[in-house]
Amino acid sequence: MATPPPASSTSDAVSHLSAPSAPSASVPTRGTRITVGFVLLLSALTAIGPLTIDLYLSAFPQIVRELGTTESRIQLTLTATLAGLALGQLLIGSLSDAIGRRLPLLSALSLYVLASVGIVFVQSVEMLTALRFVQGLTAAAGMVLSMAIVRDNFEGFQVGKVIARLMLVVGVAPILAPTIGAQFLRMGSWRLMFVALAVFGVLLLVLAALRLKESLPPEMRRTGGTSAALRSYGSLVRDWSFFGLALLGGFYMAAMFTYISASTFVFQEQFGLSAQQYAIIFGAGAVSVTIGSQVNGALVGRVTPEQILRVIVPVGMVLSAGLLAATLSGAGLPVLVALIVLTLGTAGFVMPSVPAVALERNAHRAGSAAALLGAMQFGVGAGIAPLTGLIGGDVTITMAAVMFGVISVAGLLLLSLTRSLRAAPAGDAPIVVSDASELGVVAAAEAVVEAAEAAPALPAPASVGEPR
Repeated sequence: MATPPPASSTSDAVSHLSAPSAPSASVPTRGTRITVGFVLLLSALTAIGPLTIDLYLSAFPQIVRELGTTESRIQLTLTATLAGLALGQLLIGSLSDAIGRRLPLLSALSLYVLASVGIVFVQSVEMLTALRFVQGLTAAAGMVLSMAIVRDNFEGFQVGKVIARLMLVVGVAPILAPTIGAQFLRMGSWRLMFVALAVFGVLLLVLAALRLKESLPPEMRRTGGTSAALRSYGSLVRDWSFFGLALLGGFYMAAMFTYISASTFVFQEQFGLSAQQYAIIFGAGAVSVTIGSQVNGALVGRVTPEQILRVIVPVGMVLSAGLLAATLSGAGLPVLVALIVLTLGTAGFVMPSVPAVALERNAHRAGSAAALLGAMQFGVGAGIAPLTGLIGGDVTITMAAVMFGVISVAGLLLLSLTRSLRAAPAGDAPIVVSDASELGVVAAAEAVVEAAEAAPALPAPASVGEPR
């Protein structure tokens, strides 16, 4: 159950564009025809993140036994993956703005395959943790660069059409991943899951090498290196109206990642459910998040994202408090599942509303803002998720307590942002994000507008036909 990536930091880099030169004939033009194969390949690249996070969750108890370790140490392998995804979004997106999309993507996929193969043969939890970090770091390339490639190849309404098609795959991936993982457990060892991820990585590598051209022409690449990106990130961190929102989103996402890291022990170890039964409950939570995001999309236009946050975050606090009370009172499995599903549903509102507000106020640096928002989601989640294992005790109570705690912190952050969370001025077109994954659309659309306004003298790319 993972959130797909923001787009990389192209939009705020317009001021750093190198001098115009003749467009490369190998670069696809914007506004080309949308092909099924191209969209499917980008969908698969985007799905690599959710699959990497969620596929092995049902195997946690088996991994604990086979490696002779503890629940908390296995939860740290998930933390390492999330940390890799957070760092990868910041580094790979910025790097691709400077050197192009193709080389970082192919290099990252190659390393992803090697890391996946390495996990198949690990004999210690320490090596598993290290390789999971590499997996997360390299999976970030597929998540970030797929969105950037869409932005490079298409423009206007086509961007929205392509992203909407990607979202179907992205929405299904975290729902199906634990179920697929459970089937591998029925076949034998948890290591088969990473064989499957390695094969998936090889398939993506071959298809990307054969079918994806370089989509970012040299004249559109950023000069100034990573220092320009770091300056942009630094200014965002110093802006509390942005950074407070990023923290709010990060802590709310931490509640979801806490559930992800602890749920397999709660339902399989404490309640004695099978891996298949656990996958069904996990899928229900993912469906709840999806429904919340779609209802959020229907509401935007009638109410502002700021108003949604003011209502939904307190609702999440009440639901998570109810979840904690239910675990302390020994409520049964149906009550526990219902409260978890409802609490996760509120995340479906918060996840798209936070970037909608944050990016509306940072249109001039939307790319860096989007990348930093994504990194905060995974980064804070990486720091909080292992707490349930480290605290110890009854894992169900600990999970509920941590979820209530981090959502309460999000509520306090919302309170501190009351003055800055005011509606957009009348006449402004609001940024509408109906799904967390559509953050890439926001950054893409604003990048196109910023490029058109800031660099009108740049020549249009030469038409070379549709992307292969």
